[in-house]
Amino acid sequence: MEGGPGAVGAEAAGGAAQRPGPARFPFPYKPYLIQERFMAALYSALEAGQVGIFESPTGTGKSLSLICGALSWLRDFEEKKKQEEARLLALEHNGQEEKKLLTLDESLWKEPLDEPGCPDSKGSAREPDWITAFVRKKEERDMVDRLKEEQIRKKKREDRLEKIRHNVQLKYAAKRKRSEEDETKRLLQLSKEVLLEGGGTDVLEQLDHNEEELILAEYESDEEKKVVSGLEEDDDDVEEEHVTKIYYCSRTHSQLSQFVHEVQKSPFGKDTRLVSLGSRQNLCVNEEVRRLGALQLINDRCMEMQKNKHEKKSDGEEMEGKKRHVSRTVCPFYSYEQMQFLRDEVLVEVKDIEQLVALGKETKACPYYGSRYAIPAAQLVVLPYQMLLHEATRSAAGISLKDQVVIIDEAHNLIDTITCIHSAEVSGSQLCCAHSQLLQYMERYRKRLKAKNLMYIKQILYLLQQFVSVLGGNVNQNPNSQAISQTGTVLKSINDFLFQSQIDNINLFKVQRYCEKSLISRKLFGFVERYGAPTVVKTNKENQKLAGLQNFLLSLQQGSDKEGALQSLPVEAEGDQLRTASPLMQIEGFLSALTNANQDGRVILNRQGTVGQSSLKFLLLNPAVHFAKVVKECRAVIIAGGTMQPVADFREQLLSCAGVDPARIVEFSCGHVIPPENILPIILCNGPSNQQLEFTYQRRDLPQMMDELGRILCNVCNVVPGGVVCFFPSYEYEKQVYAHWKKTGLLTRLATKKKVCDYGGHALPQH
Repeated sequence: MEGGPGAVGAEAAGGAAQRPGPARFPFPYKPYLIQERFMAALYSALEAGQVGIFESPTGTGKSLSLICGALSWLRDFEEKKKQEEARLLALEHNGQEEKKLLTLDESLWKEPLDEPGCPDSKGSAREPDWITAFVRKKEERDMVDRLKEEQIRKKKREDRLEKIRHNVQLKYAAKRKRSEEDETKRLLQLSKEVLLEGGGTDVLEQLDHNEEELILAEYESDEEKKVVSGLEEDDDDVEEEHVTKIYYCSRTHSQLSQFVHEVQKSPFGKDTRLVSLGSRQNLCVNEEVRRLGALQLINDRCMEMQKNKHEKKSDGEEMEGKKRHVSRTVCPFYSYEQMQFLRDEVLVEVKDIEQLVALGKETKACPYYGSRYAIPAAQLVVLPYQMLLHEATRSAAGISLKDQVVIIDEAHNLIDTITCIHSAEVSGSQLCCAHSQLLQYMERYRKRLKAKNLMYIKQILYLLQQFVSVLGGNVNQNPNSQAISQTGTVLKSINDFLFQSQIDNINLFKVQRYCEKSLISRKLFGFVERYGAPTVVKTNKENQKLAGLQNFLLSLQQGSDKEGALQSLPVEAEGDQLRTASPLMQIEGFLSALTNANQDGRVILNRQGTVGQSSLKFLLLNPAVHFAKVVKECRAVIIAGGTMQPVADFREQLLSCAGVDPARIVEFSCGHVIPPENILPIILCNGPSNQQLEFTYQRRDLPQMMDELGRILCNVCNVVPGGVVCFFPSYEYEKQVYAHWKKTGLLTRLATKKKVCDYGGHALPQH
């Protein structure tokens, strides 16, 4: 193999290129040599279970090489597995397995007799051979039984998908039938609720059913009896074992959509079971929930609607005997039958996020959960960074990395991404605001809350009080009017911060779990949404105790709202405005960050002019501690990007600290498809009229700068026979320059030489 950029990668790929060979990689066109090397090196890394750092410059077809190389390996892996399963089943069927085990048993009996040394001690230290043989036989039989069950499930799945794929009439008939059944159920449920609501009005403390939803349910910790299954965990979520699959992740949804389109155009587009995952913010089709705007609010509301559905299912008969009945909202798209149908549709044909959302609206099924149901049977799962790299999010999505392949694309900022995901910051305004809200909430519903809830609420209130205190303030005063005597920035270890705040005696792990399970931030947001606006707060005695919250929120609005304080929104306009999540939601992230090991992070106390302007920030110092779990579970991990330099940073800061054996790490780097003789880099300091080129943000809008740029482009078009591509720092600046050139007539001069097109490839209007 020839030398060139990335000698280490070239050697690593050399042996692999001989094994799979270029003919083994289906490709939509004849691949470049560097693409063949890339795919061969990728295939080799996946086969050997290595951690690969792959560098391929922009424009070299990296995405297509990743697709064809990885899916070629997966195809061969599945074929080998199928052959091995067939062999084991044949052995079991022909009775050859029994003979093989008997032969092994005889060798085991002979082995201790042949050795002269210490037969007694060796024999007493292990089980008798007949027990070993029995255990081995049982394991073999169990494995064969599992293979049979797996084959039956696989056959059913393939038959179901094949029927949907080739029988369009049946597909739409089933869809219509499900839609009609869903509508019938909905109407029956509405009728039942109307009848029940009219049956009685005896409500404790005269709370209407909307306010009942704000009260925290009874909470039981891990040490106590487990909560009835189904409230927080989806008992139907995973029905089958996960097949070997590839998880592909990138930074943005647009990059993921582009990757999915590449898969659709590749030779694997028709036969690959691909699932696109995303957040509820991207996949939710319930307009009522989408209007909440903030991701945390959408998450909490979705989980609460699921909980309501499970409670209705389990408490159906009991509700009729109760003195009061609470009407709780359930999501009409959260239908198991419809989501199973959507799952099959997803597995039949490759779809991106936008197509998945459109399918969810059409089938009246939730794309978020429907795509999750498709994960076990999928061969390729496409998802954003955060969903893969954050353990809690990964677990909630039903992602299992055990013996799977992970490909992280656009990974040049992977270290920074992991650090940002696991870092958190809260301002003094948010802390004071959350304390005031939670205190008013507790006072309002004290008689309705269970003892366990009150205990945890008081712990959270104490934490908030101490956090404000360590900043030099008082939670009972307006944070924007409290001056800080000693300003500056202080860096502390986690333990030192806990000791200084005097919260080292509180179990933050339990508090964190309580916040997650009780959905307290969602309840608190609903409470503030109900009583935080002037148009809602009443003047009777029952609501007088809420005056403190109202006055506090109003005082915050007069100060600096950008520090995170809630703005009270009129109820009439809430549908048209983006609502801000409760500060407690962000504080929960900070509490979670404090559960990291002491050596893995630092807490920054940033004391500014007032308490409201001050902040607490957790900074993750060791991203490897979170990446280690990914590397240890996976069969192979590929970190790819256009430029991965300096590679030493990935080796030392991420992989070595994560405990990866250096022998398991392989590097691959290649040059560009454009030959060096076709590249001529030129740096221009001045334009044709000797105008100095200074395209800083402050000067790029000057007319003389845009005029000089236009003159340069005209001169280039005069001498270049082919096309010319001009890159701008942003779409906004491109529009601004285009408008200026159109006004000055320069665009007309350009149009005489070249056809003017935008990035999308269609001609811009010139007249």
